[in-house]
Amino acid sequence: MTSLPRSGYTLPVFACASALAAYRYLQESPVSEVSVDLIEPPSTVTIEIEQGAKLRENQALAITRSDPGDNLDLTRNTPIWAIAERLITAPSQITILGGEGIGKQKDEAAIYSYAKRLINSNLTRCLAPDEYLQITIILPFGRQLAQRTSNAAFGVVEGLSLLGTSGIAQPLSAPEQLELYQQELLAKAQQFRNLIFCVGENGLDLAVKMGFNPQQILKTANWIGPMLACAGLASIESLLLFGYHGKLLKLAGGIFHTHHDLADGRLEIMTAHLALLGASREIIQQVFRSPTSEAALGLLRQIDAIEGSNWVEQLMGAIAQAIDQRSQNYIRKQTDKKVKVGSILFDGKREIIICSNQATEILEQLKRENVKIEKRDEKLE
Repeated sequence: MTSLPRSGYTLPVFACASALAAYRYLQESPVSEVSVDLIEPPSTVTIEIEQGAKLRENQALAITRSDPGDNLDLTRNTPIWAIAERLITAPSQITILGGEGIGKQKDEAAIYSYAKRLINSNLTRCLAPDEYLQITIILPFGRQLAQRTSNAAFGVVEGLSLLGTSGIAQPLSAPEQLELYQQELLAKAQQFRNLIFCVGENGLDLAVKMGFNPQQILKTANWIGPMLACAGLASIESLLLFGYHGKLLKLAGGIFHTHHDLADGRLEIMTAHLALLGASREIIQQVFRSPTSEAALGLLRQIDAIEGSNWVEQLMGAIAQAIDQRSQNYIRKQTDKKVKVGSILFDGKREIIICSNQATEILEQLKRENVKIEKRDEKLE
């Protein structure tokens, strides 16, 4: 029997553990391990502390080392530092800063909501009511590692982000993970007729911030095709595909496993649609020669601004429509089931580029479904 891949923990968990240990060193209570309440999922885990020291009277440092489990994660074994410093007073009891190696997005540290919630929740339990603490998270190799990621496409520069909606690092590349995703889908299908598919963590984080019901959101990673088929077999009525345009636009070309090692074709898909829309040869060639789909999108925005055209709207509208149609056809072919599919695409700045017509209709269905659930819960109370 094939064993399930070993799950480790996400970077926010190790950052939180370092912060907790740094606080203990600040109290002159050295520790070799700390307990972290993951919140999501609701469980407590033990994280080993590699090193720690009190630096000054009001300042201490602690170090953990990332362990993402069997996930193919470039942060494996990277050290995560946290400096805890006592403050006389501050606007809030805990102030979280990004130091060296933590990326910046719009001049702010790329430390997202789950990481902040995790650190605040775990540390608040340790502090006295009149105690103020500043936590600075440092990734010594963050800048170097960031060069091997797509962070820049999402506007994150100078390092890595503390991104994630859960403390568990899932081995996304392992086939066994697909089985877990499908099991989760089947469970959600017992409660909901309409679901939201997010390819990665950026989509998950943005979807929650936009107010989507977390219980209706599913992560697909690169397994979009098998997850679409599973949704058909589960008799789901509609699916909202929510994700970064550089991933989802592959579906417009019939590519349903989106890992870059298997297939790309993004620029080819963009140029083919531009040709169908009647773009000039010059524009088509410029887009095709762009280094990335994000750069191609930026190029078209510049052309629109100069010429007063609307190539971005036309192109992304056509691609979103193609994504919807191809996804529906894929489900029909694989399962002989009819599922309505709509797509919402966002760019590297995490701003919505296009919402397809079918996505707009599905959004209304999602709203109605959640109202029914709220009323049902009120009756149960």
